[in-house]
Amino acid sequence: MEQTPIFENRIDLTELKTTVEGIRNEIGKLVIGQAKMVDLLITAILADGHVLIEGVPGVAKTLTAKILSKILAIDFSRIQFTPDLMPSDVLGTSVFNLKTSEFSFRKGPVFANLVLIDEINRSPAKTQAALFEIMEERQVTIDGTCYAMPPPFIVVATQNPVEQEGTYRLPEAQLDRFLFKIEVGYPTLEDEMLMLAGFHRRNDQNDLTLIQPLLSAEQIKAYRQRVSELHIEPNLFRYIAQIVNKTRQNAAIFLGASPRASLAILRSSKAYAAIKGRDFVTPEDIQTVAIPVLRHRIMLTAEKEMEGIPVDTILQQLIAQVEVPR
Repeated sequence: MEQTPIFENRIDLTELKTTVEGIRNEIGKLVIGQAKMVDLLITAILADGHVLIEGVPGVAKTLTAKILSKILAIDFSRIQFTPDLMPSDVLGTSVFNLKTSEFSFRKGPVFANLVLIDEINRSPAKTQAALFEIMEERQVTIDGTCYAMPPPFIVVATQNPVEQEGTYRLPEAQLDRFLFKIEVGYPTLEDEMLMLAGFHRRNDQNDLTLIQPLLSAEQIKAYRQRVSELHIEPNLFRYIAQIVNKTRQNAAIFLGASPRASLAILRSSKAYAAIKGRDFVTPEDIQTVAIPVLRHRIMLTAEKEMEGIPVDTILQQLIAQVEVPR
């Protein structure tokens, strides 16, 4: 009788997989369902990427980010974006010291390891643009002086759908800084029933003291190094490039994805394979991360937008057109 071959990982991912399971369990104490969002958040941490979470109010976007800040034993900061928020309120400002007759830089709330930006599309473009340099280069330049961000540096931003009143659409250059755009929908009936039962059991409160820290800055650095060493076949490089190239040739797409999207798919597919306990990337890993990587990096034509065709539908059709390497 022929036996199924057993493949052993060349890179030991046992500890990483155990930690990922622990993170899922900790988030699951307060957030029911949303497994895809949780996996993509963990993937982004391992891939050293920022995350934009979009959904209607009340679907646990902010709560999940706050839970994540408790799980990661790193510095945390939260910024509530409002229409009157100024760039200096985010980055910091130079303050004149009367005793020394010199200016000193007072750091803003963005100087932390994990920064939660709540409702990022509530502030106008000027304040959103303040994040360009810090998200891409992990540094801030104020008055000619460069201030490096302490690693790891992760931005988790939430936003309500842009159709809602009082919101400002993020510019393409800003969106391109995010590794993923995660769209959070309503929970299923069963998940919502479990949520209500759990909330009642906790005396009608979400107690963040229930969450245990699991990851330190040093562990994140070590896991990221391990993820970067994962094996990927050369034909999968072509597969990634073909998917991204298709976005530039599709008649329904006005603006296609840049090479930054290709790099994002490569990094995140490695991280996603790692949280699944594999030291090699499969085409399925690439397909899983491709849509959250691309959905905010393309623009549909005016005709397609007027027809109301979802971006994800176009991307699914586009990915289906690319031959899967075997």
